[in-house]
Amino acid sequence: MIAIAAPPLVLAGVGVTHPMHLTAQSAAYWRAMHIGLIVVFPLLGLAPWLVLRTNPHASVRWAAALLGYLYATFYSALDVLAGVGAGGVKANAGGNRAVETLFGLGNALATVGVYAYLAASVLAAGGVLVKARSAAVPGAVLVVAAAVSFLDSHIYWPRGVLTMIALALGWMGLVWADARHPRAAEGRLG
Repeated sequence: MIAIAAPPLVLAGVGVTHPMHLTAQSAAYWRAMHIGLIVVFPLLGLAPWLVLRTNPHASVRWAAALLGYLYATFYSALDVLAGVGAGGVKANAGGNRAVETLFGLGNALATVGVYAYLAASVLAAGGVLVKARSAAVPGAVLVVAAAVSFLDSHIYWPRGVLTMIALALGWMGLVWADARHPRAAEGRLG
């Protein structure tokens, strides 16, 4: 459970300090923060696969892994371009046009990533719902609602921070529900 809850909780903690806007004053912190986040954001993509790793259907496990990988790859582009790149340009008194270009590129690529994350989250929630039924409902609702919120919340305070906390709680709820019903669905799905 620590592997599934730690990344969103770390992101929530960092989100409390995330500047709302990139300015000349926040640029150095903005850049340094996003350098650190390059290694944390991709870990969110492991959660759907970790939840489904015991699913009897290889295609479901592979789909979750592929969607998680797509999220990790494309969302990392946001951190590199809009976080590290734009922060670096702004810190070095770069023009707003360059910063806007980096934000635009980063956001466009991140959009692919967050939709892949939403699809992986729906797949994982559905996989556990089929297996554990009502025990999985709270976790499934939290995960899917948070994945929808993540489409445009990043980790900005307060919504992004609450989104990350909801992801941590939801993923833990799904792991708990899945563990309580280890063989419930094998006869129906296997």
